[in-house]
Amino acid sequence: MLIFIRNRLLTLAASLVVASLVIFTAIELVPGDPAQFMLGINAAPDTVAALRAELGLDDDPISRYFRWVGGMMSGDFGKSYTYQVLVSTLLVDRLVVSLPLAIFALILAVALALPTGMLAANRRGKITDWGVIGLTQLGIAIPNFWFAMMLVVVFAIHLNWFSAGGFPGWEMGVWAGIKALILPAIALALPQASILARVMRSAMIDVLDQDFIRTARAKGLSRQQVIWRHGFRNALIPVITIIGMQFSFLIAGAIIIENVFFLPGLGRLVFQAITQRDLIVVESVVMVLVFAVIVVTFIVDLAYAIIDPRLRKP
Repeated sequence: MLIFIRNRLLTLAASLVVASLVIFTAIELVPGDPAQFMLGINAAPDTVAALRAELGLDDDPISRYFRWVGGMMSGDFGKSYTYQVLVSTLLVDRLVVSLPLAIFALILAVALALPTGMLAANRRGKITDWGVIGLTQLGIAIPNFWFAMMLVVVFAIHLNWFSAGGFPGWEMGVWAGIKALILPAIALALPQASILARVMRSAMIDVLDQDFIRTARAKGLSRQQVIWRHGFRNALIPVITIIGMQFSFLIAGAIIIENVFFLPGLGRLVFQAITQRDLIVVESVVMVLVFAVIVVTFIVDLAYAIIDPRLRKP
């Protein structure tokens, strides 16, 4: 197990190095002068030159790359020119919105998808199964931003149960924060739950057709006992893969939903930083999101090894 963890940690470190190179290179290839863009086309040349010096844009790319990576390793992400605050402060302020939103949406998706997928697999070929397939297909087909707007129209405008957008802050109370995240979490969870339910159904059907399931039935176990004792655990490998991918997406890919609900999260921050050419914020936020994705992948690999010991072999 220790060798397995060591190998995965080495892979994680290599992935972070490659990701940092790709992100920095992509930002470097963006056309235009960031300092000129920030100050406007009518800015005086000496003012532009002073800003370039302040941002470190006059240094060679290799020096800027190592300065950026070294700063991140020490917790110094630099200072945002647009917001005039430390990037680390921006990240923490936005992460306390994006992370709970992603966790909330994932909990909703898993709570809805796993029993639904197992129900469909247990009633394969029956009307319940066809109903689940139809509903999940509909959930995948509906754009989440359209579904989000429909939630606002119904529950915020007509029923007035929730606010149409914004985030009051956790200092206003846990319930106030959770209430502001309910509609965004539901909008994010719908397509993810639909995908996860279909994966759960397919995985469970594959497991139920295996010889060891028939052997367990022959020994006198009921169908429900076989499903929960033997089928569920063996069907979890592909399901955990999708859950890991979904959590990564919910952290990094909630830009549209955060903009629909005016949530001050990481997705909205990176969108604003791109439009304002605040490159240090873009680099740092994207790198943090990549780090989150890689860490989630590492946790998923450990979950594989716990569920199926055969996967611990290097």
